[in-house]
Amino acid sequence: MKCDISKYFDNIDHQILKKIIHKKICSPGLLWLIDLIIDSYSTIRGIPIGNLTSQLFANIYLNELDHFIKDKLGIRYYIRYMDDFVILDTDKVKLFEIRKLIKNFLNLNLKLELHPKKSEYCPVDKGVDFLGFVVFEKYILLRKSTAKRFIKKLRNKIKNLKSEDRRNILKKSFLSWYSYYHHGKSYKLIRKIYEKLWKNS
Repeated sequence: MKCDISKYFDNIDHQILKKIIHKKICSPGLLWLIDLIIDSYSTIRGIPIGNLTSQLFANIYLNELDHFIKDKLGIRYYIRYMDDFVILDTDKVKLFEIRKLIKNFLNLNLKLELHPKKSEYCPVDKGVDFLGFVVFEKYILLRKSTAKRFIKKLRNKIKNLKSEDRRNILKKSFLSWYSYYHHGKSYKLIRKIYEKLWKNS
């Protein structure tokens, strides 16, 4: 079962986030600074996507969900990054029940909603689509839609630049992208992307 939280960054509650952080940190000065950063966003809910602190706060906020799933529900096979998470089980009916419990916990404790259209149940032999990869038992593939999105974004970025500038940005962007996605068994796809970008530069 793969789940996603609806408009996660926009719906993080400031008071709940501060309460979670205050349970672990005692330093008045540090707490003052953290509260200042959280409250700098203009509303009582939401943190700005892109801020370095927001990445940290987003993971801290769902630490409560991690403990609920692992400690209260006793789920062994659970993986989360930010607001995307996967639970593995041999019983599909059990996964439906787990989803209901998670939904109630998120509503009552964190004021969050599961995305109604992004909960998927699928057999693992078809691969688990997670964080840009499709994960199988013995290998990992790069998701093709991720590669297409990268190419489109990069082409838009370089289309009005001079030839030398284009090549510099291509090199830096491709190496950055490759350092992450080469972990998948996608040599031919990555090679094809490389050739396509350089031919058009």
